Amino acid sequence: MTKKSKPCRDPKATRDSSGDCRRYDKETAYAARPEQVKNRVERNRARREAGLKVGDPREVDHIKPLAQGGSHDKSNRRVTSRAFNRKRAAEARG
Repeated sequence: MTKKSKPCRDPKATRDSSGDCRRYDKETAYAARPEQVKNRVERNRARREAGLKVGDPREVDHIKPLAQGGSHDKSNRRVTSRAFNRKRAAEARG
């Protein structure tokens, strides 16, 4: 029997185009807490609204940090370099 014709040991696994057994349901499942998912949604929305594309090294910075009562409103966001955003966040933490 060749690699492609052998059944996978795991009944939920399927063979990909190269013949390897894979569990796509486990590979694509995202194990994040609801708060993390919400934060990612907000972050991605802010990037889209600022016109940043995938791979753009710049980040959306909150003028008044969220930890200090800032909001996700457009008026509280600006596009900055990653280095500046990280430096500013470190300064805000003390």
